[in-house]
Amino acid sequence: MAPDLPFLAGYPEHLLAQVRRAMAEGRAADALKQRYPEAHTIRNDTALYEHAMALKQRHLRNAPLLAKVAYDNRLQIDQRALGTLTAVSRVQGGQLKAKREIRVAALFKDAPAAMLDMIVVHELAHLKEREHNKPFYALCEHMLPGYHQVEFDTRLYLTLRARAGAE
Repeated sequence: MAPDLPFLAGYPEHLLAQVRRAMAEGRAADALKQRYPEAHTIRNDTALYEHAMALKQRHLRNAPLLAKVAYDNRLQIDQRALGTLTAVSRVQGGQLKAKREIRVAALFKDAPAAMLDMIVVHELAHLKEREHNKPFYALCEHMLPGYHQVEFDTRLYLTLRARAGAE
């Protein structure tokens, strides 16, 4: 594990060395700004729900419905929790109903559009595939071409934010 790059743990050392070099030379943030120049306009939970439902309708029509999609200020940003999909089960009448909710870390209100899409696509993919396996990542790639690059860049973005906050 790379303690200086916690969001990038698990990536090959030669790639981490490139990231360290780019950060030391001050090129990493500029590279991200060049690659992701456009911000999104999804500022509230209603707009986020509509955005997620449009993606779901386009790619996962037969997947279970979502009861809620929202930004979450309490979601702890670490290498594991950028967004969550939860299913809350309740008994209604004689039936057991599951309400599925996606929560996205609130810091993605200010992130580039592709990074927000990556988080939403990731959580939507969990509607079909619970585990992080090959079919899961194939579905993510199908819904968001270039998914793996955007995920890496999102982790770099979070690393840069953490460093800026620590300085």
